[in-house]
Amino acid sequence: MSRPVLAIHGGAGTILRSQMTTELESEYRAGLEAALRAGWDILEKGGSSLDAVESAVCSLEDNPLFNAGRGSVFTHDGKNEMDAAIMHGSTLRAGAVAAIRGIKNPIKLARLVMERTEHVLLASYGAVEFGEEMNVELADDAYFFTQQRWDQLEEAVAAGRIQLDHGSRPTAGKPFGTVGAVACDAAGGLAAATSTGGMTNKRFGRIGDTPIIGAGTYADDTCAVSCTGHGEYFILGVSAYDVVARMRYKCVPLADAARETIEHLSEIGGEGGLIAVDGNGNFTLPFNSEGMYRGYANNDGIETAIYSERAV
Repeated sequence: MSRPVLAIHGGAGTILRSQMTTELESEYRAGLEAALRAGWDILEKGGSSLDAVESAVCSLEDNPLFNAGRGSVFTHDGKNEMDAAIMHGSTLRAGAVAAIRGIKNPIKLARLVMERTEHVLLASYGAVEFGEEMNVELADDAYFFTQQRWDQLEEAVAAGRIQLDHGSRPTAGKPFGTVGAVACDAAGGLAAATSTGGMTNKRFGRIGDTPIIGAGTYADDTCAVSCTGHGEYFILGVSAYDVVARMRYKCVPLADAARETIEHLSEIGGEGGLIAVDGNGNFTLPFNSEGMYRGYANNDGIETAIYSERAV
């Protein structure tokens, strides 16, 4: 028997303390805790890691504070365009969707791609058409609209830039925002899930690392990884799989492998973080940015953190 554990993230980047009120921090922590409880309730009852990560990510997608699902940022043309991926470690099966609109919970559609098709990645209108055939829950534009996200778009368009999703006046050049979950269940089964609304003011059908298996999301029988940060660099570093490769070929433990992956991300100019768990219930949540919304749940309890002074 393994030690069940669930870890989540809600985005990484320049999370400015000057913009973080006590009330807003409490709201972020409550959102993280709700997602942890949603996933941990499954693991605690002997459920699968796959169900746990899906449940945790759905909770984050439903929370407008996080850049996924309902809280997704706006593209240049004022739409919400989302990506998601899920992977089951023991079977090496994965499903992902990219550049989709109007799907309430993209992570559910990603799982259907994994379980009901012979494919790994579906994109845009075709992915939405498949979702409609599978009777996934749809949502209109009004569901995804939040004034804060719209204000961010107007600021970004006026400045001619892509920008960070967190905060009312984000810092230019720090366009990070993703949610994710990784889990180990009592049988040692591993799974990872990631979901995002991408970058504010993104254009030309840009797709980041989230739906790219091996870049932003990966799970096998070694570990499960979900990444958040500047997606282009996680693609270049194949960062999710890089953790696995370091464990397999260098024979280093999870924490060392994840730390080395983030160090490599820094070397190539990237910024962000990742969460990872192994089949023994070990977990790690490293990042090189100012902060990362994150937390974990295991038999010792639930804990959340935002800034770098915490060990979580």
